[in-house]
Formats: sequence, C-alpha cells, structure tokens
Amino acid sequence: MAHAKGSFEVKITPQAPDEGVGDPSVGRMAIEKQFHGDMQGEGHGQMLAVGTAVDGSAGYVAMERVNGSVHGRQGSFALQHAGTLTRGTPQLSVTIVPDSGTDGLAGIAGHLTITIANGVHSYDLDYSLPDSP
Repeated sequence: MAHAKGSFEVKITPQAPDEGVGDPSVGRMAIEKQFHGDMQGEGHGQMLAVGTAVDGSAGYVAMERVNGSVHGRQGSFALQHAGTLTRGTPQLSVTIVPDSGTDGLAGIAGHLTITIANGVHSYDLDYSLPDSP
C-alpha cells in the first residue's frame, strides 16, 4: 500500500429537509473540502446525520467525490464515510468506493483516516493503484 498524507479544509452547509423524504430529525448537509499535501484537489458530497439526547453521541454517513491528484496522478474517486460518536468517543471508517476511480486514478482502492488536532484536519490515505495510469 502507498500512503498519501496532508491536510484539508472542510465546509459543511446544512440543507433544508426535502418535503416527504425521510424523517426531518435526520440532518442533511453539503460537504466541500480542499485537500493539500500528497493529495491535491477538491471533495464534494452529502452527509446525513442524527444526534441523540445524550451529549456527545451521534452518527453520520456520507458519500463524497474527490477530484484532483494523488502523488501526481490525476483523476477522481468516491469515498464512503460511516461514523459514530459514543459519548464523545469517535469511530470512523472512510473507504474508497470500489471501481470509482477515473483517468489516472482508475483502479484505486484503499481507505482514508481523518485526524483532527488543534482545529486542523489531516488525512492519511492508504491506497493501491495499478502500475500504469
């Protein structure tokens, strides 16, 4: 596996509930990211989240399309997020959607780890790619 590391900024914008779709207690948000470091580019997606009556407990799922480059290889791929917060303890899984890579990132596979420290979002992408773009 190869590793790509860096930081990113994220903007999460709440979206209005869709009439007659789902439960209004499920929040829907638009996600915009700007990646820096070994992975350069933008991420755009949607998140669904639910909070609970217990402080520090929640859950979310999201789908995101990343457009840019990884170690200089240009293309795009999709990420699938699944996260929970249990009384302040986070658990997160972010996986590259199989066969979602395009152009120079066709065939990409792996997972992404997100770390937040001192207000800075960082990523570590463990991935594999075919030898030729």
